[in-house]
Amino acid sequence: MLQFTSSLKKKVDAKIDEIECSEVSMITKSLEASHVLADAFNRLKEFILSYNFKEEEEEILFFKEVKPKLCYRLIYYRKVYNIEMNRPIGVDKQREYLCEKLNEINTYCTKRLDFIRYYRSGSTHLDSLYFLRGKADPEQYLETFYYELDPNFSTNCDFKIAKILSNDLLSAYLMHEIELLNNNGFKTYSFGFPATKKTWKGTKTELQEQIYAWDSASSFGDVPLTQLYDYIQNVFNIELDGNLSRAFGDLKIRNVPTPFLDKLKNALLKRMGRK
Repeated sequence: MLQFTSSLKKKVDAKIDEIECSEVSMITKSLEASHVLADAFNRLKEFILSYNFKEEEEEILFFKEVKPKLCYRLIYYRKVYNIEMNRPIGVDKQREYLCEKLNEINTYCTKRLDFIRYYRSGSTHLDSLYFLRGKADPEQYLETFYYELDPNFSTNCDFKIAKILSNDLLSAYLMHEIELLNNNGFKTYSFGFPATKKTWKGTKTELQEQIYAWDSASSFGDVPLTQLYDYIQNVFNIELDGNLSRAFGDLKIRNVPTPFLDKLKNALLKRMGRK
C-alpha cells in the first residue's frame, strides 16, 4: 500500500510544483492543480477498493495519515479557485471579502477544536472510531463532497483531517493576500511557493530542530507550526515526519537536545574568529 501511495504522491508533487512555478494566474493554477489532484484521488480510490488491508492498524494509517495528506490540496485548490472567481473589485471590498473567508476558517476550527487537538497531539485512543470503515457514528458531523459518498473509501474523520490541513494552507494564502492589499493597495502577484527550490542537504532531524527553534522564537510571526512545517518542506524539497508531536518528542529525549543549533553557533563563531 505504502509503495503505491508514495509513488503516486511523488508524481503528483512533481506536477503540482510545475504548475506552481508557471507564469499564469492563480485561477488557472488552481484549476489545473485541481484536475491533477482529482485524477490522483480517483486512482487512489480505485487502488484501495481493490486492496485488502493487512490489519486494522494499516487501515487506520491510511485513513488517518496517507489519504488526507494526498487529498488535502484538492480541497485547497478548489477553495482558492472559487475564492478568486468570486473575488470582488476594489481594495476595500476585496479586503472585507478575504477577511470573511478567513473568519469562516476560524469558525470551522473553533467548532472542531477538540478533534483538532486530538489530531495535532498525536492521540490514538479513538482511532478505531474515527479511522476504520463501517464505524459510522451518527453524532459525527457530515462534512464532505461528492467524492466521499462511498463508505468503502471513507471513514468518520479522514475528510475532516484533510479539511484541517487544507485550511492551514488556505489561511496562509488569505493572510498573504490581505497583507498585499494592506501594503500596496492592490494585488500585485499570486501566492505560491518559490519558483526555485533549494534541496536541504542536512538530515531531516536537523531541519526539524531548526523549524521548532524558529517556531519557538516566533521568527515568522504568528504562523501556525503546521503551516511553517509544510512551507519549509516545499521550499527545501524534503518530506518530513508528518506527526509533529512525535517528531518533537524524539527531539526532547536526546542526550544533547540541540546538536544542530550548537553546530550552527560554533560555525558562525569560528567564521567571526571568536572560536
